[in-house]
Amino acid sequence: QVHMVESGGGLVQAGGSLRLSCTAAVLTFDAYAMGWFRQAPGKEREWVSCINRGGRTADYADSVKGRFTISRENAKNTLYLQMDSLQPEDTAMYYCAATLYDSSGCYFRPETYKYWGQGTQVTVSS
Repeated sequence: QVHMVESGGGLVQAGGSLRLSCTAAVLTFDAYAMGWFRQAPGKEREWVSCINRGGRTADYADSVKGRFTISRENAKNTLYLQMDSLQPEDTAMYYCAATLYDSSGCYFRPETYKYWGQGTQVTVSS
């Protein structure tokens, strides 16, 4: 079992920035590929970004490409999501997720991930 806790969400004006963190209580954090997902009220969970275990491979949804940056600090068991130029449509609950499935890769399907955090709310006002 991997227990993960997200933090860093909040209320921000359009055009602002937030940095989300996800800290995992696991001895082998660097064995996991990681992802960020989000879910707005009344909508399905949406993939945002992913990063492989070494941090050298990352990918982004088209809706956030060029505005969001995913990174990880394995020595601190922490995953990050730097979010810049935030827009009201970015408003959602943001979740981190972890998988051991071929952790050299990076994945956008939620069913690939076995472990999930509880989420942190991001609200962007216009």
